[in-house]
Amino acid sequence: MKIYTKTGDGGGTSLLGGGRIGKDALRIETYGTVDELSCVVGLCRSMNTYPEIDSALGQIQQDLFTLGADLATPENAQVNNVNRIEDVHITRMEQTIDAIDSTLPQLQNFILPGGNTVAAAIQLARAVCRRAERLAVRLQREEQIGHRPVVYLNRLSDLLFVLARKVNLLSSAGEIQWKP
Repeated sequence: MKIYTKTGDGGGTSLLGGGRIGKDALRIETYGTVDELSCVVGLCRSMNTYPEIDSALGQIQQDLFTLGADLATPENAQVNNVNRIEDVHITRMEQTIDAIDSTLPQLQNFILPGGNTVAAAIQLARAVCRRAERLAVRLQREEQIGHRPVVYLNRLSDLLFVLARKVNLLSSAGEIQWKP
């Protein structure tokens, strides 16, 4: 099987479930940004040495692949067995956030991205996640994608934030407080 198909050479791409749209369409921009986020999470994993952090980041990558498939498949597409973000994904993430947050010092100030290199990279992933969320909100206004992709991305940015804080705690790097 060849890697290249040449079907996208004219600037179009196929959606799961059929149909073609331009590669610059908002739907493609949205799930392309989710793919970018997964790449940044993969970079974080490649630098990370903490098993509990790797486990959380690995689950995030699995979920992001599901989210990409969800966003690549219009809600009304006649496709069997489409993987979509479900409430279970969101609930699992909320449980992870709560578990990690309970081990962290209470925030007294805003903090700046930085500290440990892995924590800084996870903060970069959080910023990419926020961009994906903004795109998903726009897409949700224009097309029917359901509410879960936006909720998932909103919660994911919170998870990435606490993961970065946890890495800084584990590494004793400390957090950089914002000084207004």
